[in-house]
Amino acid sequence: MAFQLPFKFSGSASDATVDGRSKPSKMMDYDQPLVWVTVLLMLLGMVMVYSASIALPDSPKFRYLEDRNEYFLYRQAMYIIVSMAAAAVVFRIPIAVWQKYAPMMFIGTLVLLVLVLIPGVGVSVNGARRWLSLKVMNLQPSEIMKIAVVLYAADFTVRKQEYMHKLTKGFFPMMVAIGLVGALLLLEPDLGAFGVIVCIAMGILFLGGINIVWFGGIGALLVVIFSAIIALSPFRRARMFAYLDPWEEGNALDKAYQLTHSLIAFGRGEFFGVGLGASVEKLHYLPEAHTDFIMAVIGEELGLVGVLVVVAMFYWLVKRAFDIGRQAIALDQTFAGLAAKGIGIWIGVQTFINMGVNLGLLPTKGLTLPLMSFGGSGVMFNCIGLAILLRIDYENRVRMRGGRT
Repeated sequence: MAFQLPFKFSGSASDATVDGRSKPSKMMDYDQPLVWVTVLLMLLGMVMVYSASIALPDSPKFRYLEDRNEYFLYRQAMYIIVSMAAAAVVFRIPIAVWQKYAPMMFIGTLVLLVLVLIPGVGVSVNGARRWLSLKVMNLQPSEIMKIAVVLYAADFTVRKQEYMHKLTKGFFPMMVAIGLVGALLLLEPDLGAFGVIVCIAMGILFLGGINIVWFGGIGALLVVIFSAIIALSPFRRARMFAYLDPWEEGNALDKAYQLTHSLIAFGRGEFFGVGLGASVEKLHYLPEAHTDFIMAVIGEELGLVGVLVVVAMFYWLVKRAFDIGRQAIALDQTFAGLAAKGIGIWIGVQTFINMGVNLGLLPTKGLTLPLMSFGGSGVMFNCIGLAILLRIDYENRVRMRGGRT
């Protein structure tokens, strides 16, 4: 039975009439394929999280789990249920409200990023202080910031449209804001999240009409800045050298350990995989198999076919976000259009980085696969971002039918 939203469109000017009776439009009330692709990715992710984590209780690091092999499965299922409930609530909020409160949301999230760094308040895991404890789950403010940057950058571009060709008024304020976010994220440290946020902001500014000369110069400057961050950090520098030669014995046993075992997992999977649940690499060889390296487990168990299916679904999701954005701009809803494209950039860039790391195309970096990796904050705010996208599409459909949102 098809899922139905608890409300209908207002206005039906485009409805045809036959023999004096109204004939409803065949246009769907909401984008069902977008919903189902999102749900399928989460459900497949839940299955793969269970498969990748089933052996973790045998590890001394997870000794507290004892024989609870289904612990991560149940947690991920809970995260998905809560995330879908949150998304249903977010969907009901008009886009005009998000635009109105975008600056306040950005400032509020900055405060959360500061709180993370306070000893005794922020939760530290593996040397990184990125979470706030909510007792039932840990909240990761950097995930909220990805949504906040999408909305803030879209609102900024709309408000400063006449200044987008000027450096001081068109770009400098945004550079200061993103620079502040970057400073806080690097103190956690979380270079991966910073990279995604920079791509979101730069992408929206580019789509909003920033001067192409300034954009190119700023892009080159960002390359220099990220290169300097890596060069000045012994840990990141060692990872970069290991990435360049992962099979050298010293690297394979140290900084490139995850990368080499990820590549082994993909190699074992070949075309059709070794079978669901039959991965060897997840048996304490590949660290973080249920989070950052879940794609490697998919490659091993489901093979090239499984990987291509996942890639195709993410490609469709990103393309759909850009299609919705273009439609919104065509309807003179610039903020909504830029926000939709920003969500597409966010999902696309984060997916590309995660898959690139798993496949050895990019240096190893801790960044989850959207919707699929284990984690409450990641899944929840991915769902919230996609709920905003679904709302933009819903309002597009209302306007195309001659109604009002």
